[in-house]
Amino acid sequence: MSRIGKLPISLPANVQIDISKENEVTVKGPKGTLTTPVDRDITVSTADGQLVVERPTEQKRHKAMHGLYRSLINNMVVGVSDGYSERLELVGVGYKAAMAGTTLELSLGYSHNIFLALPKEVTATALTEKGKNPIVTLTSIDKQLLGQVAAKIRSLRKVEPYKGKGVRFVGEQIRRKAGKTASK
Repeated sequence: MSRIGKLPISLPANVQIDISKENEVTVKGPKGTLTTPVDRDITVSTADGQLVVERPTEQKRHKAMHGLYRSLINNMVVGVSDGYSERLELVGVGYKAAMAGTTLELSLGYSHNIFLALPKEVTATALTEKGKNPIVTLTSIDKQLLGQVAAKIRSLRKVEPYKGKGVRFVGEQIRRKAGKTASK
């Protein structure tokens, strides 16, 4: 049995779960509402404040979906109750970030500024302190969407291994390379 799939999901008191006839799971909480379709073969049921995901057979396909849907539903429960956040650090001379409504304006050393329209489910704040690298904080209830937006911002200027300049996650370890050495 799937080690992840067999674990029950404990539901906080302020979270409500609705399972439709089409096997669509809707999770409502204080931060918002999320919905995901679940495969017809996978059964989702609630009992005693816990949600249980079960599979009908031991087929490889059912085993794979068992853990997947349990993780997706758990991420939705955590998202609507607590929310998720990612912090990105802009490392480089003259790198800046600013918010203008729902648009993130980034200056990443190119000849032009980059304007990135954020989805309505993702909110961002840009913090710039004197003597420190600018930090962009992204928050959302949808973990998958938040990861996609963070990866998109990071891909605009990937961290290079020689000086370490670029966009990185806060606390990320960068593998550095030695530069050229002068020969005598």
